[in-house]
Amino acid sequence: MESQNIRDKKETAIEVKVHLIVFKLGNEEYGVRIDQVKEVTITPEITRMPKTPSFIKGVSNIRGDIIAIMDLEERFRITPAQGPAKAHTYTLVMEARDYTMGFIVREVPQSLSLPVSSIDKAPSFIQDVNINENFIEGIGKYEDRLIIVLDIYKILTSEEVLELKS
Repeated sequence: MESQNIRDKKETAIEVKVHLIVFKLGNEEYGVRIDQVKEVTITPEITRMPKTPSFIKGVSNIRGDIIAIMDLEERFRITPAQGPAKAHTYTLVMEARDYTMGFIVREVPQSLSLPVSSIDKAPSFIQDVNINENFIEGIGKYEDRLIIVLDIYKILTSEEVLELKS
């Protein structure tokens, strides 16, 4: 009976973690759940498409699939970090039910596991600013870093998804 209690205490001590892909936009760190990312690749050549929003850089051929490529800094109106230009960028490929999208990031994304308890809800005033853009899942704390956790499926509005699919 006593060994059962010890095992129960060990199981409750194991904290649930969330596995993130972390990257920088501007000077801040952002993360998305690893299960929302199909792959990370060096950004291939992008072909500009007419009549698309400016934050949609165009389309690329990634492993035989033609995928729309979005610049997250431009989408969120974030000023890019100052410093020397990088030789190339990276693309996080996300596959939703209705579409596949690539998101450009300027530095190599990192993998990081955070305890779920270290991710706080975003302050309500941030969430209420624009109801359609409720894509901030929370703010993760890791050592002395703050990581804005995004729900990558909510970055585009339903109207934008329809526009991209047509």
